[in-house]
Amino acid sequence: MELTWHGHSTWYVTVGDTDLLIDPFFDNPKTSLDPSDVDEPDYVLLTHGHADHIGHAGEFSDATLVAVPELVSYAKEEMGFEDAVGGMGMNIGGTVECGDAYVTMHRADHTNGVNTGYEYDVGMPGGFVISDTKPTQMSDEESTAFYHAGDTGLMTEMRDVIGPYLEPDAVAVPIGDHFTMGPWQAAIAVDWLDVDYAYPMHYDTFPPIEQDPEAFRREVEATGSDAEVVVPEADESFTLKEGY
Repeated sequence: MELTWHGHSTWYVTVGDTDLLIDPFFDNPKTSLDPSDVDEPDYVLLTHGHADHIGHAGEFSDATLVAVPELVSYAKEEMGFEDAVGGMGMNIGGTVECGDAYVTMHRADHTNGVNTGYEYDVGMPGGFVISDTKPTQMSDEESTAFYHAGDTGLMTEMRDVIGPYLEPDAVAVPIGDHFTMGPWQAAIAVDWLDVDYAYPMHYDTFPPIEQDPEAFRREVEATGSDAEVVVPEADESFTLKEGY
């Protein structure tokens, strides 16, 4: 499984021969890329409808969309998407097969108006666990899983459900504070999830969420977690299970 961070909450994930793009938003100061510089993904995954998560989704409308049904309906009408998993999207708790990947949607504690406006509500916001095997009751040490937490506050489901049952090897957590978790709550999430790798995201994009990722590293260490905090440069790729 190859992971590439393009700044903010935008991740490009490759599982086998399948490419998935999460929350495409390239108007952030971390990346030097335009949407046209990015390989066309097979799937676009949208955690929720805020502008800094769907800003460039329409540039990839030939892909199959993975999102809640309300956001799928909006994206089909306003962004040109024609295909979605299951025809109408998925919802919280579901697992869908996306090529060589399995995508499980879990809730995120956040809001979900389109572009932060009040005119439209597009369902519950979420996060995604992307794995190379289908989740089952049986623990699979050979499986690889990446958890994109979306925009969220700290929630006990990370400790009680996502960590022990979906077993992510790595997590990308928002650390910007103000709209999501800050470094100390994100560190608690990392500890609860019992992951091997933790990546900060959703920070430094605009003034309210300016953060020093080293503060996140210190907070994770303070929890006693064994997770390795990786602060990637934008557009840098790395492979899970083979180290950073």
